[in-house]
Amino acid sequence: MAKELIAFYSRADENYVNGTIKTLKTGNTEIAAGIIQKLTGADLFKIEQVKPYAKSYNECIAQAQADQQRNARPELLHYPESISQYDVIYLGYPNYWSTMPMAVFTFLEHFDFSQKIIRPFCTHEGSGMGSSIGDIQRLCPAAVVKDGLALRGGSILRSEHEIEKWI
Repeated sequence: MAKELIAFYSRADENYVNGTIKTLKTGNTEIAAGIIQKLTGADLFKIEQVKPYAKSYNECIAQAQADQQRNARPELLHYPESISQYDVIYLGYPNYWSTMPMAVFTFLEHFDFSQKIIRPFCTHEGSGMGSSIGDIQRLCPAAVVKDGLALRGGSILRSEHEIEKWI
């Protein structure tokens, strides 16, 4: 049986959810990753920046957008020791301006994903997967990138059936 990893970036604190700013104890992408783990038994790894974005939603989006505009690669707190034992990587992230947060770019550029299957999933509030699938394919040209799953963050607690169908 294939060994699987769920690598995800998620943000709690103030978030835009269903048209309003709400404070989340656990980020939507982390909730989705937990559902995937429950359904698959895959290992879990949270992608975290050394310098996290601000807790305030408006400050966070300004910081994240500035990182994207300068094509930054934020330093990560830690990495898995290796991904060589994994055949399938579920890659989760919120949609930031039509793609992944720049910390996910840092993570993808750190490892060789040759012959790995990448199964992207993202949380969003109306923008879907954006251009993230193409970005993953560009960063990991020797990987097999499967169809992604776009989950509305405001409905994440009711998404288990949708996730199960995708798996």
